[in-house]
Amino acid sequence: MNTKLSTAFALLLLFSLCSGFKRKPKNATAHLFIRFENFVGNRPLKLNDSLNKYTNANGDDFYITTFKYYVSNIVLTKKNGETVSLPESYFLINAADSSTWAQELRDVPEGKYKSIRFIIGVDSLRNFAGAQTGLLDPSKGMFWTWKSGYIFVKMEGVSGKSTSKKNRLTFHIGGAIAPENTIRSFAQDFPKTLKIRNEKDPQIDIAVNAAALFKGKTTVDFSKLNFTMGGPQSVIIADNYANGLFTVTNVRK
Repeated sequence: MNTKLSTAFALLLLFSLCSGFKRKPKNATAHLFIRFENFVGNRPLKLNDSLNKYTNANGDDFYITTFKYYVSNIVLTKKNGETVSLPESYFLINAADSSTWAQELRDVPEGKYKSIRFIIGVDSLRNFAGAQTGLLDPSKGMFWTWKSGYIFVKMEGVSGKSTSKKNRLTFHIGGAIAPENTIRSFAQDFPKTLKIRNEKDPQIDIAVNAAALFKGKTTVDFSKLNFTMGGPQSVIIADNYANGLFTVTNVRK
């Protein structure tokens, strides 16, 4: 009798202990942060700094007054090759607003990841859906009201080489219809495995090089190209920054 009671008590105790542990859901998710750090070449970007000018690949001095860009349709690839598309991932990063430099992605499936890719700008579906809300609201200053579509990358500044009024530089890159389609994508393997799990706050650090607009396929001479709002010249700039605007520099577990 005592043996039976002891066995029953042991089973009851084991059940109580096991029920006290919370099982991790099969489809567990976590948050992921992406931090964008703006540079011009290897120098941190400082807006409106006319005393410490930058130099483009053509040797033209300039400084920047505005630098904003859209990132959308983020896709992460796991170590096993499985891809995870993150819906509604539209972010607007503004060099003048530090609150936009770190973006949070919610409900990212836990796991080990090896790479990232995303669109530089806004995908064609949203681009042709007209003015929208949230980060795609026209009040953000990244939507052409005179022609339907978003500005994907906006850079404004001043250069003594510019022949525009007051030596201004105006580069508003957008357009999603061939042959003037400026939608470009970025993809890179992480320098080390990114582990996403609920008890941590993983982060991807991405360096953003504004100087990439002016070098690559075409070295930009500000005396010849200093203004574009869509059109063929925007394609020149987009082709330049497609392979130099973004670089993943680190992942933090």
